Amino acid sequence: MGHISKETNSWRILKNGLESKLFEPIKIGAWNLRSRIAMAPLTRSFADDQTGVVGEDIVEYYRKRAADGVGLIISEGTVISPRGKGYPGIPGIYSDEQIKGWKKVTDAVHKEGGTMIAQIWHVGRLSHHQLAGNLPPQAPSAIPAEGLVSRFRKPYDVPEEMTIKDINQVINQYTQAAKNAIAAGFDGVEIHGAHGYLIDQFNSDITNHRTDEYGGDLAQRLTFMKEVIKAVIDAIGTERTMIRFSAHKADIPNYMWEDPEMAIRTFVEAFKEAGATMIHPSIMQFDRVLANGKTMHQLVRKYWDGVIIGVGTLSPEMANQAIEEGIIDVAAFGRPLISNPDFIHRLKSGIELEVYDVKKHLNTLI
Repeated sequence: MGHISKETNSWRILKNGLESKLFEPIKIGAWNLRSRIAMAPLTRSFADDQTGVVGEDIVEYYRKRAADGVGLIISEGTVISPRGKGYPGIPGIYSDEQIKGWKKVTDAVHKEGGTMIAQIWHVGRLSHHQLAGNLPPQAPSAIPAEGLVSRFRKPYDVPEEMTIKDINQVINQYTQAAKNAIAAGFDGVEIHGAHGYLIDQFNSDITNHRTDEYGGDLAQRLTFMKEVIKAVIDAIGTERTMIRFSAHKADIPNYMWEDPEMAIRTFVEAFKEAGATMIHPSIMQFDRVLANGKTMHQLVRKYWDGVIIGVGTLSPEMANQAIEEGIIDVAAFGRPLISNPDFIHRLKSGIELEVYDVKKHLNTLI
């Protein structure tokens, strides 16, 4: 998420109040959502660092957002293997103990009438061997990221270039993670293909220098992503599968495609080819114009008639307008839902939101 202004006026109730499209129910895929408001995936690092199991504090954290009426809750990034881990304290979805922990969360969300999907994740090269099971991080090419591992403060390791066997193994791990998510009571999954993590490392010419079928021009570099999407859809159905993608990357936040419209068109063609029907384009600033007078989500809509989740420091007014114009179907909010577990109640009642404060809210579950 990008910067949120300390001016709280932009977060006041919409003029139409309860008539706002944000509060309308909607059916997307297999999910009957109570509102068009989604909780964006927000990494909090509150799972057990050794086991990746979530505890009762996480159960209550998500239960509160479901009780408030959030239409779709997307979990924090949840890793598909020990080697997929890139931050301390992030949860997993590959062990029986992790599945049991998440089942308590999904049961609580469902009791409140909510819908919740797991964001399945592999960080690729953005890790360190001490986090990744004492093995070197995996990546399409052996090119290390610059800088320090977030929340770990050690330099990124040189990753190990994945063999075809490794690639097939990781695709199977995504597939099993999706099955595990359903076993844990999730209503589906979001494949994390954004922000410079493993799938996005295959997508990018910065991190993918391969000369086999997984390298080449952009359309060819999207092969790994397509194979992951197809495998997950085969396992749990397209109506329960969403894919997230972006230009910006955790380690290169200002990165942008050289030709944004052509890149987006290429991505959309890949999603269609893989059988996807729901996508979550991610950008730091929703109203940023990328090309030909259009924003990222407008460019996506030009080529995509399926479901679009919008995100990027949205105000309720901006989100409502984008829904009315048919640019997006559901609006995802991030930091405001960390600082306001009663986010929807406040919007409907015209109560000012508590502005997200990194020092106050980042390390505390409320």
